[in-house]
Amino acid sequence: MHTQNQPPGDAAVAHPFSELSPDCVLDALDSVGLRGDGRLLALNSYENRVYQVGIEDGQPLVAKFYRPARWSDAAILEEHAFVAELVEREIPVVPALALDGKTLHTFGGFRFAVFARHGGRAPELDDPLTREWIGRFIGRIHAVGALATFRERPALDPASFGVEPRDYLLAHNFIPPELLAAYTSVVQQALDGVRRCYERAGQLDLLRLHGDCHGGNVLWTDAGPHFVDFDDSRTGPAVQDLWMMLSGERADMVRQMGDILAGYEDFCDFEPRQLYLVEALRTLRLIHYSAWLARRWDDPAFPVAFPWFNTQRYWQDRILELREQVALMDEPPLWPV
Repeated sequence: MHTQNQPPGDAAVAHPFSELSPDCVLDALDSVGLRGDGRLLALNSYENRVYQVGIEDGQPLVAKFYRPARWSDAAILEEHAFVAELVEREIPVVPALALDGKTLHTFGGFRFAVFARHGGRAPELDDPLTREWIGRFIGRIHAVGALATFRERPALDPASFGVEPRDYLLAHNFIPPELLAAYTSVVQQALDGVRRCYERAGQLDLLRLHGDCHGGNVLWTDAGPHFVDFDDSRTGPAVQDLWMMLSGERADMVRQMGDILAGYEDFCDFEPRQLYLVEALRTLRLIHYSAWLARRWDDPAFPVAFPWFNTQRYWQDRILELREQVALMDEPPLWPV
């Protein structure tokens, strides 16, 4: 078994982000005409590297350096274009700044984008009015998302978020041998449950989504919410951007979904059959998340930030978690369908 201190492969090989020094960050910004004043603050991001940078004679900016080989240039630019569409319709999101007519830049082997700094606090998701406000906001995003399709960015579906991540974990021997049979069995049961949920939901319209729509990607000010970080934007069912706002017991989630939909449907129609997918999408996210950690385990930031990953206890907990999801996926949906 690979422990948290023994990633698969040659652990001595330097990760590409090891070359992203503070000097490299400042030189990259200087290459697009932005003169840093030396203040550099690493922000909470693992997939990419994100920094708040002080600027001479200006407000601080945020620079995002994209993980090498994750997205193509075309896929990144497609995300930038989608966010720009939202800005054009006065939806409060944070777009990449156009510098010399471009939003995506390269320096020292890294691709990066620059954003205005936007502050805010976490939304109070236990407040019904806040949930309804967020629902209206997501409805506005989806009304624009439905107007066109992504060509470069993939869909969120059982194959890409369930089958392929499962296969990766098994092929790269992340599951401890003594738990392999149990994990293999329960993950197959879970994927079968996902398939049944999709069959019950039937054919659904897909649209461009935020993709990682949880409270951590919403910043709240006195003027209301704005979303950040469309890096995981994909094509998928609308309910993907709703269910991660839910928490607590089933009765709590029913009430929360009612508040969110009350706002959402002011701007965008919602097909109730999508509610068959809530637990299926949660199941897919759980499988995908384990594989995401596994794929990134050669990045030195990950063993430090996630020391519990790939331990015996971790996989035992995942097996129990998936067993619970198998049962939940056979329960009635949260809302009348």
